[in-house]
Amino acid sequence: MSTSRRKFLQTVASGALASGLAGSLQAQHTATFPVVLSTWNFGLQANVEAWKILVHGGRALDAVEAGARVPEGDPNETTVGLGGLPDRDGRVTLDACIMDEHANCGSVVCLEHIVHPISVARLVMEKTPHVMLSGQGALQFALANGFKKQKLLTAASEKAWKEWLKKGQYKPIANIENHDTIGIVALDKHQNLSGGCTTSGMAYKMSGRIGDSPIIGAGLYVDNEIGAATSTGVGEEVIRIVGSHLVIEMMRQGHTAQAACQKAVERIVKNQPVKSKEMQVGFLALGKDGSVGAFALQKGFTYAVHTSEGNVLKEASSYY
Repeated sequence: MSTSRRKFLQTVASGALASGLAGSLQAQHTATFPVVLSTWNFGLQANVEAWKILVHGGRALDAVEAGARVPEGDPNETTVGLGGLPDRDGRVTLDACIMDEHANCGSVVCLEHIVHPISVARLVMEKTPHVMLSGQGALQFALANGFKKQKLLTAASEKAWKEWLKKGQYKPIANIENHDTIGIVALDKHQNLSGGCTTSGMAYKMSGRIGDSPIIGAGLYVDNEIGAATSTGVGEEVIRIVGSHLVIEMMRQGHTAQAACQKAVERIVKNQPVKSKEMQVGFLALGKDGSVGAFALQKGFTYAVHTSEGNVLKEASSYY
């Protein structure tokens, strides 16, 4: 090899190395964390509580639990926790799940009389060999761990239920009855991910109905190598595609968080081309690098994003 050619190749190689290093440094510089995402308008206040933990170097798991407890404890929120609208028999039953950076997870379904199911779900994860507890067993576990029984059906929710009984029609309306979940995912300063999901379920549902919210892989999924995802809307459709897990797997294949959420929504449309025009499902995703994705079937799905630049409410792009 001639001297001139050798020098040329060395120059090219050095340039490529420098360029690659610069690109790597730029990627690290543009990565955003900590960050927390929450579904719907009440996500703003949930994010405020979560951020108090994240900004001081706290764990994402603690942040998502703290954030989820905000709407759970608000009697004016009729789709989560205290004040949630009941099933058609007048019983308020709550579902929740939580998942950390080590793939540990816990869930409760059909839990009555306890304001904060997200915290009970965390104890299922941390204190039992199980993932999910249901109904009376979940209640017994909660009481044994210091939670207090409380009436969850507020006067306002009871009045709404009695009014519904006059006709007894069940037809969820996009962005009204369907915003039945707060899904919250966070990335902490240590670049670890966690997520939580909590709901009182569809208003006036059949007794015993379970949606996607407490189901790991449907309403929530966390893979600390890839990202975290959560969903909201008509849970049955999310369960059919194992929605949140699908979002993460799309990201694993190289899709951005935004594109992965869109892929999941498109899967629902493919399965339900007619029904999908009249219902709402939305997905949120948070990448390991702090990238954000959000996509829904219909317009109107709002979500809150909190970074060091502030806490902002946004509206997701939609298929229709």
